[in-house]
Amino acid sequence: MSIDWAALGSVFGVSLAVTVALVGLFTLGIVGLSQQDKAATATAGGRPATMARTGAYACFALCAAAVAYGIYLIVA
Repeated sequence: MSIDWAALGSVFGVSLAVTVALVGLFTLGIVGLSQQDKAATATAGGRPATMARTGAYACFALCAAAVAYGIYLIVA
């Protein structure tokens, strides 16, 4: 039995990078939702609050897409 260390290292590196990116993206979504409350109270116009909410939802959608793609790769 032999272990392909290069392939193992490659899988480890890619999984580490994707995990860090996914956690960072989810964190940006949470920060965007928390900024929405601050922006809504700071300005009466509501435009910054809408932008913060839209950005947060986009981050969450990208997280969901990455998870769905990962499940697709596992199943297929």
